[in-house]
Amino acid sequence: MGWWRLDADTLARSRFVVSPFAETFACLKLLHAGVGSHPGERDWLRRQLPGYRALLAADPVTALLVRAGLGRDWIADFLTPTPRDGEPFPDTLARVRAVAPEDAHAHLRLSLAGPLPPALADRADLPRRAADLLESIWQNGVRPDWERRRRILEADVGVRTAQVSRGGWATVLDALRPGTRWLGESRFQVNRHAYPPRAIEGADLLLMPVTPQRHGWVSWEDGARCALVYPCAGTLADSRGAPVPAPLGALLGTARAGVLVLLETPLSTSQLVAITGQPLGSVGRHLRLLLDAGLLERRRTGRSVLYTRTAAGEALVGAAAREGDGRIASWLPPPPRGPAGRPLSRRS
Repeated sequence: MGWWRLDADTLARSRFVVSPFAETFACLKLLHAGVGSHPGERDWLRRQLPGYRALLAADPVTALLVRAGLGRDWIADFLTPTPRDGEPFPDTLARVRAVAPEDAHAHLRLSLAGPLPPALADRADLPRRAADLLESIWQNGVRPDWERRRRILEADVGVRTAQVSRGGWATVLDALRPGTRWLGESRFQVNRHAYPPRAIEGADLLLMPVTPQRHGWVSWEDGARCALVYPCAGTLADSRGAPVPAPLGALLGTARAGVLVLLETPLSTSQLVAITGQPLGSVGRHLRLLLDAGLLERRRTGRSVLYTRTAAGEALVGAAAREGDGRIASWLPPPPRGPAGRPLSRRS
């Protein structure tokens, strides 16, 4: 197993960060795998895979670079620079583009655990090719609905931060993704691979959620900054499916029922606004009515007031799901659409 050794100060300074670059690289991994883990991912792949595969078919060098860079157990380090707090996507991408060719070659040999294919061995343009591909995925597959993705990621950060205040860092680190767990004695297992331990005392530890559900990795930068990327708890909802069980929507109204469905885990009002895209006043009214009906309870954690379902709320959602189609999807409104039915792009 791979694990990091960290001191109390590093753990105390650790923080959650939302990164558009990490989301884009996770989408590259999803495109490379070509298999979605839930309907939302499968719908995205149906729209994005044809263009991605056409691009690689027209550029066999970049196609070979992707296969080599993602490797089998190790990602070439130059493809995953550790994002910085609030760093715009173009700035992180510029760091990929600026990697020295000899460094890119060394990282690829490590990911391949062997020599480079002849088609890559003498090329000085591999960092530029990697950056161009990631920019294409960002522009075509991530940026058009980045605001929606960002709301999901920020909601995950809110939930994990609340978990830290309730149960401590060990509780959160144990549940980030398969293979992570707090081992005790200042040791944090970051994956199941047999990699040498890494000492990160004094470094910044960043925890970054991404929406693709089977894709995570670790990265570090000169011993000053380390990151663990993990799949967030929420997912991109399938815009074709029912967001809540139909009987529950008929009883409470779709928007209010969606809030009740989301509160399987504790969330604050601001987190619900971020996830649902509903105005603050609307979310507040839904919460007040659900509280008055005995379907929710609230408690204060630090500066936040968190809402979650009561036993009565759990029973109502469960009964409605059994009466409906048995599926409760992550509740998010579909992207706004223009006159021709095409999704409207949003700027990041």
